[in-house]
Amino acid sequence: MSLLRHLPMMRWHGDRAEAATIALDRLVIAGWTGRDRAAVDHHIHELAAIGVKPPATIPCYYHAAVDLLSAATDLQFLGPDSSGEVEFVMISLPDGLWIGLGSDHTDRKVEAFSVPVSKQLCHKPLAPQLWRFDDVAPHWDRLELRAHITENGVRKLYQEGTVAQMREPADLIAHYDKGDKLPPGTAMFGGTFAAIGGVRPASEFHMALVDPVLGRTISHSYRVHPLPIE
Repeated sequence: MSLLRHLPMMRWHGDRAEAATIALDRLVIAGWTGRDRAAVDHHIHELAAIGVKPPATIPCYYHAAVDLLSAATDLQFLGPDSSGEVEFVMISLPDGLWIGLGSDHTDRKVEAFSVPVSKQLCHKPLAPQLWRFDDVAPHWDRLELRAHITENGVRKLYQEGTVAQMREPADLIAHYDKGDKLPPGTAMFGGTFAAIGGVRPASEFHMALVDPVLGRTISHSYRVHPLPIE
């Protein structure tokens, strides 16, 4: 019997919005998804230098518990060594593919010895809004991702770029499932780009997915509450 994670969402189709509760039973974190293979290889070597093992395949896919998905705005994480990453999220539902916004929040200390374990340790924040993929597919590469962090009380730009830097949804799906569709009930994080000033923890994480063509934005923020390690 599969476990289901039920999440309330506002789903946008064109300029119409509907409130719905979606049911998910699979969470997949896609990694090493950059379109520029030379840049990906360079980043692999950088991480190898600090002890992070290279992936077995490119792109690679990490599975995590679906109940890690959360739209909460206050989240607890063990210790002070975790940080967020802004990513587009593909969500496959019975009525088609939808696009959302998430943060692949990861324990960086654990990541140095096991990437899969680090993915499993943290909640995965998910904005409570979705766009129908068909509405954004014609101008997909123009979608923008942006993240800010609050650091020592100051809001700073942390990540910024377009989804054109990552593999397209069809490419990620084909490498994962050897087909053209994600199994219904699947949420897949699509990858991210470098952090401005380096990867580091922060007290707040603010993220946005911007569609400059249709003039709309999905945004979400969450506060980080570290738990002490006794």
